[in-house]
Amino acid sequence: MATVAATQPAERRKTPIYLQLYPQVLLAIVLGAVLGYYDPKLGVALKPLADGFIQLVKMIIAVVIFLTLATGLGGMRNLKAVGGVAWKAFAYFLTFSTLALIVGLVVANTVRPGAGMNVDPATLDPKGVADYIAKSHDQSVVGFLQAIIPKTLVGAFAEGDILPVLLISILFGLSLAMVGERAAPVVDMLERVGEVVFKMVAIIMRAAPVGAFGAFAFTIGKYGLGALVKLAALVGTFYLTAAVFIIVVLGAVAWASGFSIFKLIRYLKDELFLVLGTSSSEAALPSLMVKLERAGCPKPVVGLVVPTGYSFNLDGTNIYMTLAALFIAQATNIHLTLEQQILLLAVAMISSKGAAGVTGSGFITLAATLAVVPSVPVAGMALILGVDRFMSECRSLTNFIGNAVATIVVSRWEGGLDRDVLAAALAGPSGGLAAPEPVDEPED
Repeated sequence: MATVAATQPAERRKTPIYLQLYPQVLLAIVLGAVLGYYDPKLGVALKPLADGFIQLVKMIIAVVIFLTLATGLGGMRNLKAVGGVAWKAFAYFLTFSTLALIVGLVVANTVRPGAGMNVDPATLDPKGVADYIAKSHDQSVVGFLQAIIPKTLVGAFAEGDILPVLLISILFGLSLAMVGERAAPVVDMLERVGEVVFKMVAIIMRAAPVGAFGAFAFTIGKYGLGALVKLAALVGTFYLTAAVFIIVVLGAVAWASGFSIFKLIRYLKDELFLVLGTSSSEAALPSLMVKLERAGCPKPVVGLVVPTGYSFNLDGTNIYMTLAALFIAQATNIHLTLEQQILLLAVAMISSKGAAGVTGSGFITLAATLAVVPSVPVAGMALILGVDRFMSECRSLTNFIGNAVATIVVSRWEGGLDRDVLAAALAGPSGGLAAPEPVDEPED
């Protein structure tokens, strides 16, 4: 396996840059932003391009998770190891999600991006955020836990929700492992189906530039650059805080685990541009799982940690929640005591665990948090509604990188990380966006 991984970068250097997906996605982002700026009406009308691409990816995510986990767990003979992976993953998630919340709280108190706005809470119109407030009522802990259990075995795949699919996949994979050798033909069949499905993923990913073009055209056309300028202090503070968290905190974790955060970012640059363009980390979930397996992470760990992390390890969303909540309080001249801020952090720690890595979920979770902390007016979310879309990209990017780091770290803790393969993967150029290789033209 190490030999194959080491030779892949050399083969990929033959690919012309214009056929690589990340330059195509980057160009699509630029063109979409220009179109949205000069023709906002047309830009808004192109939203179905982004929605259609994300829907294509979400269509296949449930199957990818099921096949990865079922074949990975089905081939295991030490079932206790599965519980070990789960406990280590959740310990990691809890630690760094809490740390992200604290970082957002500290930065908000230090920089105070909302100070001086002097907004009267009575003048705020909650109508613009009414839909988000209504959706936030479904974010209760009990409701969230009940939603993990699907009504029927196939219902989870029909709905496409990650956690119910994850539950079924784990149960099915464990059942295969417990049956043992008699289940070997089933595992073999699923592996063959997996090859076809991942080729299907590669075909879908070729439409990534179209989705990124539509998404950015809509964002600029709908909200414009004016809203971004008005609340530049908040947006800039959030982006800088997320960058520091990735480079310093996650960088230290990566260094302690024997790899470079910068090399990991370069390895995943294709996926990161896709996340940036679509404002959704789910758009790159199947490709992330492929890339992490290529980088030496065991399939069972990838199949368990990545999908679970998409709901429980949202570093970017957590930074955003405490930072945005304190921004609203500062903008409306509401002083929060230390006790109130600790309460805010505790509530956010719980409510954030039900957020999925899709566009708008951070805003909904923020509404759920503020609804429990009456000191900060929920209507104050109207202040940041115009720029939330711009911050959504940063949330998704940070969440995505955080889950990639988590998977490698848990793989190392489990003793299953192939360090030679990881070093070879990170030392070379990006492994591609799980896209089919272009056919080399015959030389004249």
